[in-house]
Amino acid sequence: MDVRISDSIERFIKEMLGEDSQEVELRRNELAEYFGCAPSQINYVLATRFSPSQGYMTESHRGGGGYIRIVRVVETGRQKMAYLVRDRIGDAISEEEALRIIGHLRESGNADEGEAAVMTAAVSGKALAVPLTPEVKNVLRARILKSMILVLANQNLQKTVTEEKHALRTVPEK
Repeated sequence: MDVRISDSIERFIKEMLGEDSQEVELRRNELAEYFGCAPSQINYVLATRFSPSQGYMTESHRGGGGYIRIVRVVETGRQKMAYLVRDRIGDAISEEEALRIIGHLRESGNADEGEAAVMTAAVSGKALAVPLTPEVKNVLRARILKSMILVLANQNLQKTVTEEKHALRTVPEK
């Protein structure tokens, strides 16, 4: 299997973050040397795979002791969903950006594999292959994605309420 260098760098950084850690500090030049690539490749991965829309903040400190800090933004599912619908998607969204958002929903556990696959299919260029301008397609894509995210948010809320009710019923009385 041919693995792209960008995928390898992303996987490496996510492994360093792990499940328990919320941030990691890296040296761009050391990372570029490790992967045998230019430092600009590291910049590309940070910009496209560790952006705020994917749940990360990056800080870059230049100079002799310079480093890159990647921080995983911790939000509840409802906060993330509200942010996506209110601020991130907007009135129009490209297919590429929509796929990034769906990928982040899957990674963060707000959408399972099946839900993400359905969302991906619904916002794809293939699904929107109708005689409309790209701008109109991006408006439709945004509306479709927002609708699906609102349904997910409601399902996740209902699931949480049901789990909390069940937990209350199973607590032994004193």
